[in-house]
Parts: sequence; C-alpha cells; structure tokens
Amino acid sequence: MADLTTLYAGLKLRNPIIVSSSGLVDSVAKIKKIEAAGAGAVVLKSLFEEQINHEAGRMMTDNAYPEAADYILNYSRSNSVDQYLDLIENVKKEVNIPIFASINCVSDTDWIGFASKMQAAGADGLELNIFILPVDGNSSTVYEEQYFKLVEKVRNTIDIPLIIKMSSYFTNILYMVNKLYAIGANAVVMFNRLYEPDINIEEMKMTSAEVFSSPSDLRQTLRWISLVSDRQKDIQLSASTGVHDYKAIVKLLLAGASTVQVCSVLYKNGVDHLTQMIGDLETWMDSRNMESVDMMRGKMSYRNHKDPGIWERSQFMRYFSNRD
Repeated sequence: MADLTTLYAGLKLRNPIIVSSSGLVDSVAKIKKIEAAGAGAVVLKSLFEEQINHEAGRMMTDNAYPEAADYILNYSRSNSVDQYLDLIENVKKEVNIPIFASINCVSDTDWIGFASKMQAAGADGLELNIFILPVDGNSSTVYEEQYFKLVEKVRNTIDIPLIIKMSSYFTNILYMVNKLYAIGANAVVMFNRLYEPDINIEEMKMTSAEVFSSPSDLRQTLRWISLVSDRQKDIQLSASTGVHDYKAIVKLLLAGASTVQVCSVLYKNGVDHLTQMIGDLETWMDSRNMESVDMMRGKMSYRNHKDPGIWERSQFMRYFSNRD
C-alpha cells in the first residue's frame, strides 16, 4: 500500500489532504469528524480583521459617547480573539492531526500580537490569508511592500510554521514567493478564493458571485504550482481552489505540490467524501507503482516535462488556427 505521508511547513502529515479554512472547521465536533474521515490537517475558520472592525464600527454607531469608541473596538476584538483561542485549545485536546490557525488580514497593526497568542494556545502553525485590493493607482511595489512588512513582523513574533495564502493577482508570482521565503515563510498556499461582487439585473442590487469553486478552477493553480515548485525548491506549496476529486490531487502532486486544500467539494458531498478521495488516491498510486507521495511529487512539473514550454503557453494558437 502506498505511503501517503508528506511534509508541509516542516510538519509531518499522514496524507496531503488539508481541509481549508471555512465553516466546516469552526467547532471541535466538526473537526473531530474531519479527522475521523481521514484529513491530514485542518486550517481553522479564519479570524477576519475586517469583520471584527465592521462589528465594532456598528456598535460605535449606536453609541453617543465618542470616548467609548476605543473601549468598544478593543472589547470587540478581544472577545473575538478569546473565542478563537478557546477553539484552538479545545481542538488540540481532542484531535491528533495538525491544526493551523488562520488570520484573514489587511493591515499590520494589532494582528501581530494575536498571532503570538495563537501560538501560545497551541496552534501547530499559522496561515495568513492576505489580500490588499489596489484601488488608488499606486505602483504595485507599494502593495507588495505591505505584504512583506506584515509577514516579516509576524515571522519575528512567532516560532511556529508560517504559511502565506496568496492571491494570483501579482505581476510576478515567483518574485513574491521568493521574497516571502526570504523573510521567513515556511509555505505558500496557491491561491485564496476571493469574494467577487455581481449585479442582479432583475432586482437592481449588488450580490455575490458563486461562492464555491468548480473543477475548472484548478487550471490556474496547476500551472503555477508547476512553475514555482521548480524555481523555488526551498519553500513548500499547498494547492487550493478547484480540488474536487482524486484526479485533481494527483495532478497537483505531479506538478509539485506538497499538499492540497479542499473545501467546496465537502460542502457539496459531505465530509465523509474525504475518505473516498483518500482511497481513490491510494488506488491510483498502487496501480502506477507509486510507493510514496515523495516519489510522485513533481514528476510532471515544468522541468520534468518533455515539453516544458507547455506550462508557459497562454494562447490557444493551435486550437483556433485549425478551426474555420
């Protein structure tokens, strides 16, 4: 039987399948069920900086005393953080798989201190989900420096593995990964799934686009996992978005991923679907005499493919040139 163990951010996982941050992992009971279904690790539901600030702002709007603003803001933050720390402590008492805390942040202020509290609560690692939307016309380097400043501060605050969940909206993704590694990131997740607005033309109001991923969303992640894994071998990569079956897991491991993250497929099929995905992965590996995840990782990556240029191709030249 194939050996599914893998290393991710310096930690040994029993298999490369991680349940990503979502409502699926916001309680001890849910995470125990996920562990029983076979997951290699979980990323706890994120602590959202924007949500806490929004809730605090709403409380302050209803308060007639400006001097109460700081108290309300600090209370709202502390209350949310305390609940999160309790979740970490309680989960660590009940499960054996690695538990990654998660912060969804857009600034480098109070969150630095929260990171150290999560480490003290027992988190095995910390995933920073960062996205700063460029809307003021500044140079891209201005925004990149914001990312680097935040990551560097957190790295200097904690000793546990630090993972950066990044978006695909950078001019030079490889540069970002290289820099993140240089300032202390142990792993990178490619890519975060962002909120996307939509317009309901019948009711003439703003709404949200599709929340769940689809299997076709895998393509962009697959390309960049292959390219980055060959050019930056010192940092471990986790592939996220579009992972709906064992075939996607196989593809991403062959491209060079250390782990994959799943979410949408579990909302659609239930947490027990993890067991089937793991079994299907083992069956595929056994049928190809792949004795371990390490043996298959990167076998189809950029440099190991007979035509590496296919990973760089961005136009449908051959397809459309042959059509009337």
